[in-house]
Amino acid sequence: MEEILFKREERVAVITLNRPDDENRMTVQVLERLGKIADDLAEDERVLAVILTGGGDKFFSAGMLHPKVRATLTKEQILRLVRLANAVFDRIEALPQVVIAAMNGVTRAGAAELTLACDMRIAAAHATFAIPEAKWGGFPGAGGPVRLPGIVGRARALELICTARELNALEMESCGLTLATHPSERLMEAAYDIASRVAACGPLAIRGAKRIVNLRERAGFVAARELSDALRHALESTSDMAEGQAAILEGRAPRFQGS
Repeated sequence: MEEILFKREERVAVITLNRPDDENRMTVQVLERLGKIADDLAEDERVLAVILTGGGDKFFSAGMLHPKVRATLTKEQILRLVRLANAVFDRIEALPQVVIAAMNGVTRAGAAELTLACDMRIAAAHATFAIPEAKWGGFPGAGGPVRLPGIVGRARALELICTARELNALEMESCGLTLATHPSERLMEAAYDIASRVAACGPLAIRGAKRIVNLRERAGFVAARELSDALRHALESTSDMAEGQAAILEGRAPRFQGS
């Protein structure tokens, strides 16, 4: 089974994370393939809109680094995965096309950060969104603290990151995280509707608008990304991070010490 499905339909492309038996998790191989697709799209002058979704009807994606996954990796492997995700998500955000995340189910951790790199998000009625890393003793290292404030505002971003609260689909829409909520069976139809309307417009207009919007946000993004990378690297060596992972695996409340 292909772990990522990709197809072009006239001026619209569709990317599907296709690991439904493993909650559509993003492995190194999945991220590398996603990066290659992004590189190809960056050179594609015909496609004007891209839809990104998950296979099945339960998960958009559970992300990358649940504590059970982390327990099987070395510190360097974890940092490599985070760095790779950052690089791939940056390339998706920089695409000249308009990218629409069709959130078809649970969207968690690194997958939530992937949707933040998209230009627009819509959700199925049963979809959820969570950035849960604080419960594990960490913080999202693949762009969450950098991108989320610009989408939902500073206060809401800090609330979601620092409490790890999960949003349902209606809450996502009410705080501006998503454009709209749709019945599960109509989600892709709605995504195609937006993509088709984008694709019917002038290519120079679409690409120009995207370049201007990205440039407007770039200066602050670079500084925030550099700080995020530095803090995330240091975090891997802390006692709190080790305690957070152990608590999850042992099914108990963590005892964080702030060190």
